[in-house]
Amino acid sequence: MALLGSVIFNTVFYLSLIPISISIIILYFFLSTKKLQAFGALWIWFVLWLLRITCGVTWVIEGKENIPDSPCIVVANHQGQWESFYLQTLLLPSTSIIKKELLYIPFFGWALRCMKPITLNRANKFSSLKKVIDKGVLKLKNGFSVILFPEGTRISPEKGIQPFANSCGVLASKSGKPILPICHNSGKYWKNKRFIKKPGQVIVKIGTPITGNNAKELTENAYLWIKNSYREIS
Repeated sequence: MALLGSVIFNTVFYLSLIPISISIIILYFFLSTKKLQAFGALWIWFVLWLLRITCGVTWVIEGKENIPDSPCIVVANHQGQWESFYLQTLLLPSTSIIKKELLYIPFFGWALRCMKPITLNRANKFSSLKKVIDKGVLKLKNGFSVILFPEGTRISPEKGIQPFANSCGVLASKSGKPILPICHNSGKYWKNKRFIKKPGQVIVKIGTPITGNNAKELTENAYLWIKNSYREIS
């Protein structure tokens, strides 16, 4: 059953990428970024619904009342594609930090560009960090939340929570906006780069916003909360 469900899910998922990408590219000329993201979120909800009915991957959210009404820095552990999708529906409008290379993928990458993400060039980490901070502060001032995965790459569930880069703390201290820590175990079910999806319930824990002026302390507090929370759900 897992194989059949995964075949159906992956087939529909990948076939839907081109039409949704073309739709976003066309609507880019007529809609604001916020409305365009809301339109894209409808497709994300369709993908998550499809994942649930074909592969049996459900989810439960704890602490949704902690989400602030104003822009914040969403900081989460990174295990795969599930959270990359879900977090884009949690706060609108929002800005994701993505690898620059993704923008060159035909149709999908062009649609990503329309969503106005902050791009990251891993070949030059110092200048990329400065760009993330500068553009992130500007986005936050303009009413956008910023989504960050400070582990820097996807980590298998068995490896737990890896050390965080200091970018989230720096961004929070410079912008004066809070960090919203989020912990999940999605990689147990939508495994990174695996065709077959495993049925089960993704647990998402949303913590209380973290504020302060010291960048290192902000990063450390976010890291410790996510690390401790992951022990409870892994």
